[in-house]
Amino acid sequence: MAEVPSSLVAATGLVGGYAVARATKRRELGGVALATAGGVAAWQWRRAAGPKAAAALGGLYVAAFAGSHPLAKKLGAWPSVLTVAGTVALASWAVADRK
Repeated sequence: MAEVPSSLVAATGLVGGYAVARATKRRELGGVALATAGGVAAWQWRRAAGPKAAAALGGLYVAAFAGSHPLAKKLGAWPSVLTVAGTVALASWAVADRK
């Protein structure tokens, strides 16, 4: 069975975390989805690109989550989430998945 690319896992974590929080009206459930996908992606990043790259991508993942909140005030919620998810996915692909 082929492994799901880390770029897809990370983007799904950001989009899915927001979707779960919005659908259930329970932010902590969205946080569980976000953290779970982030953990899986971090494990993949470390395996594919090493601990320094994994730390950098993990920092980007957290920064994207945090940055989506003020960005949502300018773009709207979904456009913000999709923008940061796309950014993280692109960086993840470039660093870990492209090889």
